[in-house]
Amino acid sequence: MPRYRLTIEYCGAGFVGWQRQANGLSIQEALETAISRYCGEAATVFAAGRTDAGVHALAQVAHVDLARTADPDEMRNAVNYHLRPHPISVLNIERVGREFDARLSATGRHYLYRMLNRRAPPALERGRVWHVAPPLDLAAMQAGARHLVGHHDFSTFRDAQCQAKSPLKTLDALDVTGAGEEIHIAARARSFLHHQVRNMVGTLKLVGSGRWRPDDVAGALAARDRRAGGPTAPAEGLVLVAVTYELIATDGTP
Repeated sequence: MPRYRLTIEYCGAGFVGWQRQANGLSIQEALETAISRYCGEAATVFAAGRTDAGVHALAQVAHVDLARTADPDEMRNAVNYHLRPHPISVLNIERVGREFDARLSATGRHYLYRMLNRRAPPALERGRVWHVAPPLDLAAMQAGARHLVGHHDFSTFRDAQCQAKSPLKTLDALDVTGAGEEIHIAARARSFLHHQVRNMVGTLKLVGSGRWRPDDVAGALAARDRRAGGPTAPAEGLVLVAVTYELIATDGTP
């Protein structure tokens, strides 16, 4: 049974998230329906990360097993046809060996959070950024972010519904940069806890607004208690930028 790796771009607005749920349409369900319409098979698509409702992706990675061999380009074009009019696009499909697993084989995940820091609300970028009208102190946010980089117990930034076995994670980077009227927060790690990025962003917003000092972030982290952290930032500002892997054969052979 051949396995295929998919690279997928999508707008998360209007979906209940990646994972199939009973309360609405998910990215996963839309993809599985499109694949079924293409090949007539009931296939399950497994993703590198189960993004929340409203979260976007530039390059989500997933894999799917089919009973028959398919031409990757033909499959991509057909699946995209059947995805219409959903804001989901399969950018690339390649055949991979059975050892490849979109989630378990991943060595890194890269997220970007965009904050629009101006008085006027967004028009063209509505639903893509978190609009924060009061001025934010970029340097203070950068200083606060430095406390979070490294190997820590991230219980303070973990959602109560998180299913991870341990709150211990290694945050490889948390870069806060200015981009015109926007503030970008780029997070990189092998894996994240549920809502970890959005909870860190909400905390750094408190620092930028002057309600917290940068060193207060260290105190919140040490508390290991979600109640000690800042609010959860809105989903629409978050995008999964990339998922990284070690070099894996793409010809379907072990």
